[in-house]
Amino acid sequence: MPRLSDTMTEGTVATWLKKVGDTIKEGDILAEIETDKATMEFESFNSGVLIHIGIQEGASAPVDSLLAIIGKEGEDISSLISNSSNSTSQDQKVEVKEDVTEPTTQNQQHTTIPAGVKVITMPRLSDTMTTGTVATWLKKVGDTVKEGDILAEIETDKATMEFESFNAGTLLYIGIQEGESAPVDSVLAIIGPAGTNIAGIAENYSKGGNAPAVAKTETAAPVAAAQPIQEITTTTVDNARIFASPLAKQIAREKGINLSQVKGSGENGRIVKSDVENYKVESQQLKVESQPTAQNLQPTTIIAGEVVTEEIKNSQMRKIIAKRLSESLFTAPHYNLTIEVSMDEAMKSRAMINTVPDTKVSFNDMVIKACAMALKKHPKINSQWKEDAITINHHVNIGVAVAVEDGLVVPVLRFTDAMSLSQIGAGVRDLAGRAKTKKLLPSEMEGSTFTVSNLGMFGIVEFNSIINQPNSAILSVGAIVEKPVVKNGQIVVGNTMMLSLACDHRTIDGATGAQFLQTLKMFIENPVTMLA
Repeated sequence: MPRLSDTMTEGTVATWLKKVGDTIKEGDILAEIETDKATMEFESFNSGVLIHIGIQEGASAPVDSLLAIIGKEGEDISSLISNSSNSTSQDQKVEVKEDVTEPTTQNQQHTTIPAGVKVITMPRLSDTMTTGTVATWLKKVGDTVKEGDILAEIETDKATMEFESFNAGTLLYIGIQEGESAPVDSVLAIIGPAGTNIAGIAENYSKGGNAPAVAKTETAAPVAAAQPIQEITTTTVDNARIFASPLAKQIAREKGINLSQVKGSGENGRIVKSDVENYKVESQQLKVESQPTAQNLQPTTIIAGEVVTEEIKNSQMRKIIAKRLSESLFTAPHYNLTIEVSMDEAMKSRAMINTVPDTKVSFNDMVIKACAMALKKHPKINSQWKEDAITINHHVNIGVAVAVEDGLVVPVLRFTDAMSLSQIGAGVRDLAGRAKTKKLLPSEMEGSTFTVSNLGMFGIVEFNSIINQPNSAILSVGAIVEKPVVKNGQIVVGNTMMLSLACDHRTIDGATGAQFLQTLKMFIENPVTMLA
């Protein structure tokens, strides 16, 4: 098992592209291996015949475990297998212990997967992802799947992402229903030729019983087991099905829109969020056709004198936000420093900069630029706490907090200190736009060394944020307020903005944080200094 990343300790064989007995040429792709970061193709550096496979599809093993043996056909490899790594031997012993009742049957299931059948597991879509939640299935059992088709929307610990198929065939089985969560590598789906008997495959790949098992019956059994997927639909009066995303249904409920009147623009006519948001309610649809009953009472309809509650299931993103921010607040000793900044010169400079064609710079972009420059002068702010040492980052990667429908994501502007104001503006717009349409890559939300959170556009004058671990600080940016200020002994009208810096006291002392804010204030109040 190769080490395919610097943090990889074990790998999972997602797919074998060769089988025992095949002739292998140098450069041939042997298998697809899931690492802690991505699923990667693993090529052979040797030629010969594939004599032995040591790690079956769906199985995980530590780095350096016996993956395969290539040699001459008929060659005796018994000594090589017996001398394989201790970790592999232990894994094999565990398998034997678990399979003691039906060792022969289990072994056959490992090696006799029908031709063309692919087991798809819950992918690891970010380096910190341990579980995923299926937000929406875009295919149902029996559908034809092409390579590149979007199978499902999966909620990770960072965002909701589209998951596409790398295989073509028929969707034979769904292992994780909409709204359900499962650990990485659990059986997500099975794709193969239509009519293929896949009984027993899912439970064979299930790790610790995390994925539902396929009933050991005829081919139709897995299809029947997956029928709850149809619960994502609503129906009209004539029982015609309406396919809609959960978010679209939620917005429709809130706005009192009848989904049967909405035309879907998604795959196979599926109604998505934008369809509901852009739907224009006709006047005749606003007429109340009947009195509300227990069956048709909308969540937005509240009868006086009644206690009305609504329970919303926590998304995977919401669970992770709760977990991470709780850990940050209760493990890092936070303290906050606040400073008021004059924005008069910044307003003049921004207006002048934006007169340049194809240039659009916001006040937030100016704050980010000022932070990047101040961090270079005060690198202790740009640090991370570890039990045995403090890591000082001399590169500046600023995370920009972006509010999305499901919660909050923090895309990262890498090497921000080397970017111009216009580059920062373009970068932030691109990342924020793709964050709101769920198009961000996991790698674009990793590696921040400092974070900026801005609620000024909502009229919030001042607030304190929770540190985005493993950063040591986060800057909270308030609204620009027009108010009386004292300049040269005279009371005049000025524009000011409040900045609040939350610091981890384990890495940043109060004086260090104060000096950073003074430098930040100098840059913002004198924007020309940021152009030097």
